[in-house]
Amino acid sequence: MRLFKSYSGNVGSVRLEGARAFLRPPCERDWRPYAEIRAASRNFLEPWEPTWPADALSRDAFYRRLARYSNDWQNDTGYSMFVFGQEGSALLGGISLSNVRRGVAQTGTLGYWIGEAYANQGYMREGVSLLLGFCFGELALHRVEAACLPKNTASRRLLLASGFSEDGFARKYLKIRGVWQDHLLFSLLSEDHQSTLSRRPGA
Repeated sequence: MRLFKSYSGNVGSVRLEGARAFLRPPCERDWRPYAEIRAASRNFLEPWEPTWPADALSRDAFYRRLARYSNDWQNDTGYSMFVFGQEGSALLGGISLSNVRRGVAQTGTLGYWIGEAYANQGYMREGVSLLLGFCFGELALHRVEAACLPKNTASRRLLLASGFSEDGFARKYLKIRGVWQDHLLFSLLSEDHQSTLSRRPGA
């Protein structure tokens, strides 16, 4: 992974490079690709997400989202990026660290989505790896948390493959599609992440 410039500088200058994918913060020109991939993947994504508002894919809603992302970056409360393929720079999905807590916690919550056409091809696993490097390196976090629906086997498999530990079960943890639903809880510590990196070939 190569990090271009510090997150504390110009948000738009941050870019995390992987072998097949790269991450960068979204910008205004991403609205149309975002709307297109989300629309094409709607049936694939909706079972795992909060209820989509009526204007979820509109340009105005996207620009409001950008303003919120920028505010989160500036206040060190969240870091949202899009995942792009290295070949052709197509938008593949999104990944974020939200609810960042400093002080004695030094933690944040991982979230992600990927377009149906790019699912189960290893792109999001690489995206998660890139963001975790950013979390434990540039942001100096101690812990990253995640959660998924018990029936979301693809998400559970991704988290375990990324080094997360399954910590427990939370009843009616998040409202998904308008219904409070149970979730599995996961976490990854900075020392666990470093240990995982040291075991990789060539480390």
